Amino acid sequence: MNEYEAVIGLELHIQLATESKLFSSSGTIFGQEPNTQINEIDLGYPGVLPVLNKRAVEYAALFGMAIGSRINPRAVFMRKNYFYPDLPKGYQISQLAEAVIDGGEIYLEEFDRRVRINRGQLEEDAGKSVHDAFSDRTGIDLNRAGVPLIELVSEPDMRSAKEAVAFMRKIHHLVRYLGISDGNMQEGSFRCDANVSIRPTGSTEFNNRVELKNINSFRFVEQAINLEIERQIEVVENGGTVEQETRLFDPDRQETRTMRTKEEANDYRYFPDPDLLPLDLSQEFLSGIENLLPELPQNRRARYADYGFDADLLNFLVQDLATGDYFDAVLGKTNDAKLSANWLHSELYKLLDENTKTFSDNPIAADKVADLLAEIKANTISGNAGKKVLQELFTAPDADVAQLIDKLGLRQLNDDAQIRDWVAEIVAANPQQVAAYRAGQGKMLGFFVGQVLKKSGGKANPKIVNEMLREVLDA
Repeated sequence: MNEYEAVIGLELHIQLATESKLFSSSGTIFGQEPNTQINEIDLGYPGVLPVLNKRAVEYAALFGMAIGSRINPRAVFMRKNYFYPDLPKGYQISQLAEAVIDGGEIYLEEFDRRVRINRGQLEEDAGKSVHDAFSDRTGIDLNRAGVPLIELVSEPDMRSAKEAVAFMRKIHHLVRYLGISDGNMQEGSFRCDANVSIRPTGSTEFNNRVELKNINSFRFVEQAINLEIERQIEVVENGGTVEQETRLFDPDRQETRTMRTKEEANDYRYFPDPDLLPLDLSQEFLSGIENLLPELPQNRRARYADYGFDADLLNFLVQDLATGDYFDAVLGKTNDAKLSANWLHSELYKLLDENTKTFSDNPIAADKVADLLAEIKANTISGNAGKKVLQELFTAPDADVAQLIDKLGLRQLNDDAQIRDWVAEIVAANPQQVAAYRAGQGKMLGFFVGQVLKKSGGKANPKIVNEMLREVLDA
């Protein structure tokens, strides 16, 4: 395989998280009964006219700005003509050369690879053919017909399946971070077509490419591309020519197989949709979208890296916009990055996950967590006590942290004189354990700590107890 180089480009279909379709008022909720989220526009009835969904345009512009693209203020909607049972109009409304997203690039740090973006076109989805293997019949569900998509087309800049997956993951993370798509691959909200060809290593020529259609998992994308590279090498090594075609990936058989001969753009007979004027995006509109653009994941990651966080903690904090914003709000009050991040990662995230919630619908306000961490830093409560307070806040988010600590009886005793008296009493009452400790059995310290905490009713500050016991026992 070292004699050949793979040339890979991806087409990602990203379903936008709008409440209605791209050109109609029908709903977009996944999993509804077949053909219950449709109207005359989705069904292609004669005489109906499409009305553009403004929110979909806003989401497309936001995404384009996030990847450094030019937003085309005059994007043109085209009719892409083909005949499938699940395409009732006989054409799909899409874009081509004058797409709303123009250019841009994605940098893959782990490969030091820059992947250029050709375009991102705003288009409607087709319906879905549902095959029943038992009755050997096929039904058509048009609930998905007209759902808004961004089709993101990369240049053929990737050279391995792993690079393709890294590109796909980065886009997947970004659209979820921006909140413009749920990215649910099992539900078809994020799908991939991979264009794959090979050439001799060192060559700059582009050969016939094969399109691998509708792959809906990162693992399958990697498998499909690697299998197709191997297949093409075998064809060439046996003296054949790789034909330009569309192939399907079968994960069960671990093979790709011919679906149809690959069409070119002119086969679809593109022409401007006569029912839709070109987009006319004003500078005021574009400036408004730019103001909505949050701190991007790569910038946030670089800022957090200054705190010395490891990769696991960085990935957690930039997993979505809500998590990073929440961390910033807590940090703004505690001024302790490590304590704040560790508590959000280990304790609060665990609590949210147990209750099937995320930072987006977290009932505990950031200032409450900051107040709790201030109490821990001041040694007025222990870490274990803090966990109990956090659990109470989850069910009573409006409670005052200090009052909650007192109500639960969790406030630590930091009275040095009182703790010293308890330490002296416990040491005097256990001469055999003292002798064992001084004979080298360091684990006996835990025994004394437990006895003092028991004497205090669990309220003595363990840190102070440890320090005083060492002082007395080592004397």
